[in-house]
Amino acid sequence: MSDAAAPLIAIDEAEVDISAIRAQGAGGQNVNKVSSAIHLRFDIPASSLPDDVKDRLLALRDKRITAEGVLVIKAQSHRTQDMNRLDAYARLQDIVQSVALAPKPRRATRPTRASKERRLDDKSQRSAIKELRGKARE
Repeated sequence: MSDAAAPLIAIDEAEVDISAIRAQGAGGQNVNKVSSAIHLRFDIPASSLPDDVKDRLLALRDKRITAEGVLVIKAQSHRTQDMNRLDAYARLQDIVQSVALAPKPRRATRPTRASKERRLDDKSQRSAIKELRGKARE
């Protein structure tokens, strides 16, 4: 990112759909009987985020964003539902903050004269090396 800090974008909790599910993986009986994992769904097009932030979010090539523009986050790294909920919100906030600041537009530049000369010198040296690999001439 750039030197300027991105403005903090607040996410309305009413726009986030959270459901508790059972976690996967090892954990003994606790994993089989307690719904401690969190499934967070955030509908990007229907959210109150600024339009430019929505566009940059939808343009992300992220497998967690569905074709309809719904961001799905599954948090199951902690043993408690509250910790997983906080983790899911933090990850959502990180994703939104990553696109909060518009990327700096790239300005086309021309190569310098010295860089062109270096490139041509390297090219001629390489050509000479390859020419020596050929069959011996009489």
